[in-house]
Amino acid sequence: MPRNLSPLVSAALLVALPVVAEVKHADFTNTSDGQKVTVYTISGPHSEARFVTWGASLIEMTVPDRDGKLASVTLGFDEPGRYLQPHPFFGCVAGRFANRIALGKFTLDGKTYQLPTNNGPHHLHGGPGGFDKRNWTGEVLGTNGVRFTYESADGEEGYPGKLTATVTYTLTERDELRIDYVATTDKPTVVNLTNHTYWNLSGEPDVLGHELQINADKYTVVDAESIPTGELRAVAGSEFDFTKSKPIGRDIGAMANTPGGGFDHNWVVNAGAKGELVLAAVLHDPKSGRTMRVLSDQPGIQFYSGNYVNNIKGRGGKVYGKFAGLCLETQHFPDAPNRPEFASTVLRPGETYKTTTVYAFSAK
Repeated sequence: MPRNLSPLVSAALLVALPVVAEVKHADFTNTSDGQKVTVYTISGPHSEARFVTWGASLIEMTVPDRDGKLASVTLGFDEPGRYLQPHPFFGCVAGRFANRIALGKFTLDGKTYQLPTNNGPHHLHGGPGGFDKRNWTGEVLGTNGVRFTYESADGEEGYPGKLTATVTYTLTERDELRIDYVATTDKPTVVNLTNHTYWNLSGEPDVLGHELQINADKYTVVDAESIPTGELRAVAGSEFDFTKSKPIGRDIGAMANTPGGGFDHNWVVNAGAKGELVLAAVLHDPKSGRTMRVLSDQPGIQFYSGNYVNNIKGRGGKVYGKFAGLCLETQHFPDAPNRPEFASTVLRPGETYKTTTVYAFSAK
């Protein structure tokens, strides 16, 4: 387990090797109004990933442990129809704006837009009809990629502009899952896309024994309703300090009085958002030997410790409870449309929203 993070990762390290892989697709389920939901499976020499058009979701990732034994490292369901029912955003693409927007309001070019609220008085992950609850169009790319496309209408969930979004998943021979997001609009709007997979590298009932390192010296402070105050506070000496790898459970008790009683905060990635992939976080499971490195060109990463997962029947008959899985969501900062001091999330006609995240797996 590395003790120090190298801030910038050479592009040469991420050049895909010749891939011995294949992509298969099949019918998965149907929506209540008759839409066909399709599952795509990318099988590589060491790992496998499964995706569905509903929410452009990663529904399962299987990677080897230190002994070469394959196992799923994501939370999910056995029954296809369960993904169409309410659940805690397992594996989906969150959008049009991932994370929270205070009171569901923002002003752009002098006009105020009201979005639906689905997190108390606030807007979360694109609203009750966000991208996670839309059936995307899927297509196979070569032998190791799948692209999903969705056209969000002008006014959908209150957002201005027709937004065309694509999310491309690629599985490399190095056991790297690469996610490329692209979006364009015909009117000024805001956009912030991320993947909301819940990771559990061990298969244990919780992830408190996982060791986490985050390449961030600061985090965005939030109020009692998880809305950023605007303050970027140093992590040094606090429970938010993951600059050196530590078990997630070590300081979880200090979060007892926070919303959800766990971590659900955005860290400010060191040297992030400069157009290059940065090593944002490293997650390690001592039991299996699995390590997941998260690389991104985004300024922030939301570490969510699965605080609101409660008695959910999941894959293989397991019942998921609090801390059963964790999310590492690469993103722009929460409530950025209302915080001019944060990096802008505005997208205008003629511009292209383009961002990349890589989840790289290994085991020792």
